[in-house]
Amino acid sequence: MIEVTASLPRGPVFLAGEIIHCDIVFINGVKTEQVSKNEVDCLAWASVQVICQCTVSDSRVQLPRSQLLSAEDASTSGGETSFVPNKGERGLTVLTTKPKILFCDLKLQPGEMRHFVFEDTIPTDAPPSFRGQAVKYSYKIIIGTQRFEHPTKLLRIPFRVMVLYGLNDISVYNESGEFPPSNPFLKRKENSLLDVALQVLSTVTARKSPHSYNITNAKGKVARFLMFKQAYKLGEDIVGIFDFTDGTVPCVQYSVTLQSEEQIAEECRRKASQGVAVTSYVKHQEMCLHTLKSSINIPLPLTAAPGFITDIVCLRWRLHFEFVTSCEPIEGPMRPTNPDENVTWRGPPTVNVETMVWDLPIKVFPPNPLHASSVTLMRTSSSIRV
Repeated sequence: MIEVTASLPRGPVFLAGEIIHCDIVFINGVKTEQVSKNEVDCLAWASVQVICQCTVSDSRVQLPRSQLLSAEDASTSGGETSFVPNKGERGLTVLTTKPKILFCDLKLQPGEMRHFVFEDTIPTDAPPSFRGQAVKYSYKIIIGTQRFEHPTKLLRIPFRVMVLYGLNDISVYNESGEFPPSNPFLKRKENSLLDVALQVLSTVTARKSPHSYNITNAKGKVARFLMFKQAYKLGEDIVGIFDFTDGTVPCVQYSVTLQSEEQIAEECRRKASQGVAVTSYVKHQEMCLHTLKSSINIPLPLTAAPGFITDIVCLRWRLHFEFVTSCEPIEGPMRPTNPDENVTWRGPPTVNVETMVWDLPIKVFPPNPLHASSVTLMRTSSSIRV
């Protein structure tokens, strides 16, 4: 009996365009004292491939017929002894890398071990990993192997892919000369794609000039909202400040909810009038009557997907605000004449209020893949027996 073990040494999270490394070990687990020395175990072949499966909700998404036919052909081709990486997988295969053969006719003595390293580049135009309400993209490394005169066995290692657009042209993010020109007389060090990506992320998500928004309704000004930036990485905190000092409309309560919008492409919608699917993550709610200033601190979950767009779905992020305002002025507590004197204020038993909503779009980018790997629930190793 040969045991096949595969692991991802760097973790299960990668950026599109990176090289993924997978360690694969084949061990003949039979003890030497149980068999004769001349008896060996043999595998006919082993092959490795990366695939991305897309599953959709039939009630919301209608895929083009050409894609459905190609998916059916891929799932039904081959037999028990051929390498079909998407065999048993659900949905549409939207990406497959070229299969790489590890070996042919591998013979292992009892207790012997052979180690192989699989490396492949994740295409830069690959869709990101995503688990939405209507669409799901999932990645796996598929390892197939077979004994002589036995069916093929598959070992699957799931991993996560995030996309940072424009890595091939950094000038896309160079709005004000953040990337200075390099000295042509110095020996240039070739940076890896991850180094370039981290440089881009630190630049586009850095604090620049603050953004100020006046929140008003038909009766006047409610508050002023201040944000230090509009672009964030997953794992960062969204920090904002409400200033009610110059407000003419009393605000009794406000709430801020972090939400993502999942919008299906028009040609893939099951119904023409189909709306946007909204997912809420974190909510901050606070009473603010007679408050001069208030702040919010909303964390972006590392397990979520950054904003992206594919042929089927587009994901955007926003902050959803709800303000409960009073229709009439509300008298506050009187200031005591003596500084040492305490004053008790009792609010009115009933307040005539109205609610107003506001959506503020924000940009959400991928984090450092190493940071995302530390919180993911995906397993980094798996094994089977052949």
